[in-house]
Amino acid sequence: MELSVHFFLSSAEGFLIEMEFDDRYRPAQMTKYDCLLFDLDDTLYPYSTGIATACRNNIEDYMVEKLGIERSIIPELGNLLYKNYGTTMAGLRAIGYDFDYDEYHSFVHGRLPYENIKPDPVLRNLLLNLPYRKIIFTNADKVHAAKALSRLGLEDCFEGIICFETLNPTHKSIVSDDEDDIEFVGPAAEVPATTTSSSQIFDIIGHFAQQNPTSKLPKTPIVCKPSEAAIERALKIANIDPQRTLFFEDSVRNIQAGKRVGLQTVLIGTSQRVKGADYALESIHNLREALPELWEVEMKSEVRYSGKVAVETSVTA
Repeated sequence: MELSVHFFLSSAEGFLIEMEFDDRYRPAQMTKYDCLLFDLDDTLYPYSTGIATACRNNIEDYMVEKLGIERSIIPELGNLLYKNYGTTMAGLRAIGYDFDYDEYHSFVHGRLPYENIKPDPVLRNLLLNLPYRKIIFTNADKVHAAKALSRLGLEDCFEGIICFETLNPTHKSIVSDDEDDIEFVGPAAEVPATTTSSSQIFDIIGHFAQQNPTSKLPKTPIVCKPSEAAIERALKIANIDPQRTLFFEDSVRNIQAGKRVGLQTVLIGTSQRVKGADYALESIHNLREALPELWEVEMKSEVRYSGKVAVETSVTA
């Protein structure tokens, strides 16, 4: 099917993928929550789809084929980048590699086995009967988000998507000392291919091999979870009150970062609660059993998003 997505500049000067919705509902009484904020990958569909594993393999191939990194060091390098910067992509930019963001996403996500993501009518029914704002918040790019939601059959279940382009609308090469100094000035600009010499690359493996490292880790120009600044910026863009929002995530560190900024948190993928998680669900399908209070509110009518949006960018899934 063809899903159209539209980018607009919000009052918070950020970009959000907007999906039109027919506002035919309002809770008839005051509820504890106003908004449900959902991660996408491994949250709305299970890890068993193999998407995460394929994505990791594609990232490693990109590092070898496009950045010239020796494959033998990639497991250790990738682990350090992910651990210290939130995503491998953010870490690569931090230590000195420069590349086109769209090209990276196309390489990493373009070859994923999307056929493994199946329509989920059970989840769709759960979402459409929840009388709250529902928004996706993912580190992934807009094309991947649109494809995954389309495969799930959930493209009309959400008010909008906060994605990579939302928080990174331009290719910013200079890192500010202030984490909050993030510009929202327009669509991502095309950046010519660049080469990075080995002398310009920060040796993060060597850094952590030292018993007492003296240098500081370089900062990344990429804004993403689990950065608290990234989460706070997303909340501002979507006009979300963290105190009245449930945050659904499969990542423990993202859950903990969300808790620190005031969100109520739901860890997905395990029934074992961890520090920072208010709830823990083996599957998103356990939502009604674990949080029955979400349905204990009178509604005027069912929530329905049209799934239609303005046609600036067309994505075929």
